[in-house]
Amino acid sequence: MKQLLHTVSQNGSEVAGNSLVETAAASDDALLDAYSRAIVSAAEKVSPSVVNIEVRHEIKTRPGADPRLHQEARGGGSGFVFTPDGFILTNSHVVHRAARIEVALVDGRRFQADLVGDDPETDLAVVRINAPGLVPVSLGDSQTVHVGQVVIAVGNPYGFQCTVTAGVVSALGRSLRSRSGRLIDNVIQTDAALNPGNSGGPLVTSRGDVIGVNTAIILPAQGICFAIGINTAKFVAGRLIKEGKIRRSYIGVGGQTAPLLRRLVRFHQVPVESGILVLSVEPDSPAQRAGLQEGDVIVGYDGQPVGGIDDLHRLLTEAQVGVRSVLTVIRRAVKLAVDITPEESKPKLVENE
Repeated sequence: MKQLLHTVSQNGSEVAGNSLVETAAASDDALLDAYSRAIVSAAEKVSPSVVNIEVRHEIKTRPGADPRLHQEARGGGSGFVFTPDGFILTNSHVVHRAARIEVALVDGRRFQADLVGDDPETDLAVVRINAPGLVPVSLGDSQTVHVGQVVIAVGNPYGFQCTVTAGVVSALGRSLRSRSGRLIDNVIQTDAALNPGNSGGPLVTSRGDVIGVNTAIILPAQGICFAIGINTAKFVAGRLIKEGKIRRSYIGVGGQTAPLLRRLVRFHQVPVESGILVLSVEPDSPAQRAGLQEGDVIVGYDGQPVGGIDDLHRLLTEAQVGVRSVLTVIRRAVKLAVDITPEESKPKLVENE
């Protein structure tokens, strides 16, 4: 009798254990189903707006070469429609200096595109096509994104149209160096897989709202990819549509971030421990007219501390163009206040040619 009760009890435990396993498995299946449904829903919502961008660049012929031997280089990337009347957001490095831009929609239609504006310093550009029946994306708010949040990237890696990858937001507030040398601030880091050709495509939430423009990968690392926050893109796109460019100011110095001697920091009560060591001064520039010299160390601008080149770039905004300001400089251990009037910048790209 005792043996029978023990057997019944043991069988009851096995049944209960099996029930718990089945319940856990069902819960996992439901969770995975919800995750899959979210990605499928987001991809279906945004994919009709994603475009494949093909560009052609004219190759400069060597002096004395036969002008009839015309050569072209081809490239491409991704983009997405963000207005019903054909404005498309993409990366600057996808369309910069392109002789011809062609856009292919997901339904197979192809259109020649016009470059509306290009901003290498944020790696953003706007092109436009004249096409009916366009579906614009829903733009989100990159300030509401959280680390660990699920995100989906859609693009055309290596020409494979509308490829969908998923991951999470790995970090926020990153800075990325643009080809012009300036830092792009508030960049989103993600592990959603990106490859060449994804550049300019959207990074979206599980609701299908665009919160970033995919722009870069770190090689040979895996899972370290970056997207420019959509709030930055909204501002840049608006200016490009209105004016065709983004105005920024510059003073015309070449330099590098350098540490200050501690005794100078203490003596002059400088709020930073480093500054910009001036290595060159451009001819006929605001810096030359202000009397800046090679060897000067810039430690402040317009009452704000300057600890390095990136600090100065952030302060040299459009609002500073033509505005007289004070540059704080240390010259041979003497602290000086120099009046300077920045001008509109003309970005110089670091070319890979």
